[in-house]
Amino acid sequence: MPSFRLIPTDRFTFGSFVDCNMASAWVGDRFRIFPGKYGEDPVWGPADELMFADGADADEAFLTPLAGFTRPRMPANAPPGTPGLHGAVWFETVYQDAGDPTGATLFALYHNENYPSTLPFDPATGEGYRDESWPPGLQGDSSIQAVPRIGIMKSSDGGLSWTDRGVILQDRDDRMIRSPHNLNNTFPGGVGDPSAVASGDHLYVFFGEYAYPTSWDPAHHDRAVEAEGQCISVARIPLADLDDPVGRARRWDGIAFSAPPDGVGRPIRSLQIPAADGGGAVSAGDLKYYWGPSVSWNDYLECWVMLMGRVDAGYWKGDSVFISFNPHRDLGHGDNAQDWSTPELLLQREGRTLWYPSLQPMTTGEDVDARRTSLRLGRRARLFVKDLDFAGGDWYGSDFVVEFER
Repeated sequence: MPSFRLIPTDRFTFGSFVDCNMASAWVGDRFRIFPGKYGEDPVWGPADELMFADGADADEAFLTPLAGFTRPRMPANAPPGTPGLHGAVWFETVYQDAGDPTGATLFALYHNENYPSTLPFDPATGEGYRDESWPPGLQGDSSIQAVPRIGIMKSSDGGLSWTDRGVILQDRDDRMIRSPHNLNNTFPGGVGDPSAVASGDHLYVFFGEYAYPTSWDPAHHDRAVEAEGQCISVARIPLADLDDPVGRARRWDGIAFSAPPDGVGRPIRSLQIPAADGGGAVSAGDLKYYWGPSVSWNDYLECWVMLMGRVDAGYWKGDSVFISFNPHRDLGHGDNAQDWSTPELLLQREGRTLWYPSLQPMTTGEDVDARRTSLRLGRRARLFVKDLDFAGGDWYGSDFVVEFER
């Protein structure tokens, strides 16, 4: 296994809103980042904070003051019950079409959250959610939980404007874990917080799985059964289908990428926390599980690197960041996409909560010349994380560089 160490640096604080993985890409000779949230949200309020900033290198982009960010043209939300974009979205990964020499064709993998009010249940399609026994959310009994899905948007102008290509992964209503069993205050089910990397002719999507692994029945809810189907999972979609992606993704089913995009897959076993170590079902609200993967290829190590957070208590609290490695460049052969090392502790801040860890390139000539991004890195990379204490002391930034040894 590779080794790693944290090198302390001066604090590097980001000046804009971050609530997701930090997607980055080179558009021409500009390093561009895409933080923020956009769309309707009846619990937290509507948002128009999905913006981008760029610079001649990563540091210049990350140090852009808020006034220097640009709001792209985004598709409007459709009324409930009609086709179109529903709920709020966050860009988690930006894949750059290798067939476009200008670098302007981008595909953004987005995390999308909805509620029964924004995506009411449609018995004809099975999409949406019944407003029945819906569990309380992060603001307590005055709020309700959201259901995450994963979709794709496309830009042909380097991120200045986007069109929605549709949802590629989701869990249906019958697998939602409702009250009184759901105590996590966050998600009753769904798939979200994704990170995607290209390997061969597919885009591999690593994501959090939060639903029950069969149709949920309150009379027969089994937390051990629930935990078996949860944690970090993986699906894939052909790169050739990104422009028309609905229905084209397939989840890992334990043997192959054969489960449908709204079917039941199998999580990565090495990333599940055993019950003996405090791991367990998401709905319990006080058991541990990993979430929020951020995956990159490392040129120096010649392997994949995954960062992830860990939930340790209710309200998505957890004070640690973990790291895992996968030695197989070809994620499509056999079960290579499942072959991740047991996570190791990378960073811990007692009394704080750490979300959305990611590695970003340095400002060295090597990293700039190689056009490195959050998806492809070298021996050294800057560690970013969102640090919060639920009392208003939130910030996103970096105190460390990670140095790898092979």
